[in-house]
Order: sequence, then structure tokens, then C-alpha cells
Amino acid sequence: MIRLGVLALLCFSIGPGIIQSHAEEPYPNRTVRIIVPSSPGGVTDVLGRMVAQGLSQAWGTAVVVVNRPGADEVTGLNAVAKAAADGYTLLVSTDASFTAGPHLHSEKLYDTLTDFTPIFDLGQITPVLCVPASVPVHSVAEFIAHAKANPGTMNYASFGVGTYAHLSMEEFKMLTGTDLLHVPYNGSAPAVLALLRGDVSATMINLNLVANHAQSGAVRIIAAAGASRSTFRPDLPTIAESGVPGFATGAWWGLFGPANLPSGVVDKIRHDVAAYLRTPEIIKFFEDTTIEPVEKNPDQFAQLIRDDYEHWGTLIKLVGVKHD
Repeated sequence: MIRLGVLALLCFSIGPGIIQSHAEEPYPNRTVRIIVPSSPGGVTDVLGRMVAQGLSQAWGTAVVVVNRPGADEVTGLNAVAKAAADGYTLLVSTDASFTAGPHLHSEKLYDTLTDFTPIFDLGQITPVLCVPASVPVHSVAEFIAHAKANPGTMNYASFGVGTYAHLSMEEFKMLTGTDLLHVPYNGSAPAVLALLRGDVSATMINLNLVANHAQSGAVRIIAAAGASRSTFRPDLPTIAESGVPGFATGAWWGLFGPANLPSGVVDKIRHDVAAYLRTPEIIKFFEDTTIEPVEKNPDQFAQLIRDDYEHWGTLIKLVGVKHD
């Protein structure tokens, strides 16, 4: 009886531990979903599918992309914000959804500063300020002078209200005292087409979308719009260097999870995504799309989000833009 009692006591003591060890299988042990809050085919979607492919190869587990477009990307972000914090629902999204978007919508379904776990800054772009060949300027100083000499006659294209192409040009106007009319287009392709036709006087856009047109002479790139020069055009001065101190804009893509994602899960995802981004396939894609890789740990990434959130919030308030 004593031996049976001891055995029973041992089984009671170690049994839960054995059950727990079987329950806590290594992550991941089932399909991981990556939500992309936009339609298939864009850069965000392509990045999401690349991340899914890389993680699937590294883990030997299915990682699938689920496109959840709608409501200016709010639908997709809301799905991730409300998901379980177990690493099986992730998000690939643009900076605009996290930093500008919350200031453009009255309804608040989530808080981008608290309801998500920043995992990895996938890459950034340095936009450029460009003009059609018909506009007789070759520098930022000449552009400002021309605009002031011809008030009310110059305009600029954006690829939508609230995009960096819109808000950054409004900031440029405030800093330079120029009068430029905003002409929003439904996407970057029609905005570039308007530039080529000479329908607009300028636009601020990703380098890869206008590089070939600049080589042909149809478009003139006059400055980089980032805080530092583009690694793809180090010869090109920034707008800040060209007489508009303090001006800087850009865009980035990030990988996120719901809030309170376990640190072990975050570390595993970061390690395997970083390894995949170093492969020749991804390096070539980044070069073709002029995306610059970014080395930021989760805390630095979170700080970038907070800084951009404050910057765009202040600017949106000054400009008075709202989507609803």
C-alpha cells in the first residue's frame, strides 16, 4: 500500500508536467497566416508573399498570405489586432497604415501604438521630387523660385489623399511658402502618367517608378526627399540639403503581430526573416524596387513608429485632412 501510495504521489506530481511538455510543442506547429491589408499585386502584397515563402522554407510549415483589403487597410489591421497573440496571425503592412492612417479616420477600432507587436522593419524607400521636362527647373532652389514667380499656376500629383506624396508636398509648401495645387490620383501609375504628360508640375514618388523616365529625359529628378541621400542615387542631394532644412519624408514596410506576442516567438520570426532577406532573390528584388534594407531591433522599430505617428499626426492636423 505504501509503495502504491508513493507511486500515485509521483504520478500526480509529474503527470501535469508531462502533459504540459506535450502541449507546448515548438512554434510553429500549424499553418501561419500573414494578413496583407491590400489587394494582390502591389509591393506590400509581394513583400508579404516573399516573407511567407521564406518562413515556410525555414520552418517546413505552411505560411500563407491572406489579403484583407478594405477601409483604407483598416479591415486587415483590425483582424490582426483582434487575433490571438500566439504567432499564428501576422501582418505585413505599410507605415501609412500605422502612422498616418489613425489620424485620418474618426472611428478607432484599434491603437496602432499599443495593439500590435512590431517584429521587423522590412525595408524603406527614399522618395524623390521630380518634375516633367517641360518645367524649366533643375534644382530645389529653382523650383521654389519658379513657383513663387508663377503663383497659382503650378500643381503636384499624389497617389491619394493622405499618402506621403500628398502630405509631404503640403509640408514642403508650408516650409517654402509656395502655392501648389494638389491633384490626387487613384494610385501611383496614373500620377506618373500625369507627370509624363505634363498635366502636373511635380510629384514626390519612389525612385524606381520614375528612374527610366528620367533616363529618357521625359522627367527630371531634382532631389531626394529622405532624411539622408538614397543609397541608389548618392549623387542626388536631399531637399533639406538644398535649402529646406528639417524636411524629410519616406515610407517603409513592416512585419507585425498582435500585442503581447511572446518574446521567443518574436525572436524566432526575426531571425528567420533576417536570414531570408539576405538571399540573392530578395537582394535583387530590393535593388529593382529601390527598397533599402533597415537594421532595427524591435525597440528601435517601435520608436520609429512612435516618431512617425507624431510627425504625421501634427502635419495632418495642420493640413486639415480627413478621410471621413
